[in-house]
Amino acid sequence: MTYDRLVCANCAAPVSEGRCPVCRANRERLQQENPLAALNPMTLIALLAVLIAAVALLAHQTA
Repeated sequence: MTYDRLVCANCAAPVSEGRCPVCRANRERLQQENPLAALNPMTLIALLAVLIAAVALLAHQTA
């Protein structure tokens, strides 16, 4: 899960903004647990598309 969609129960602001100490602590915890959590979902989709294209190119060259 990406933390850009999480809402803090303490200050009711997005966790990604880090407005209060609770937000900042949770943001740090999420970043340490999963480095990909900081990535935007569109970035992940783009990386997946590049990976698929690279595999398709490799398969085409070996055939």
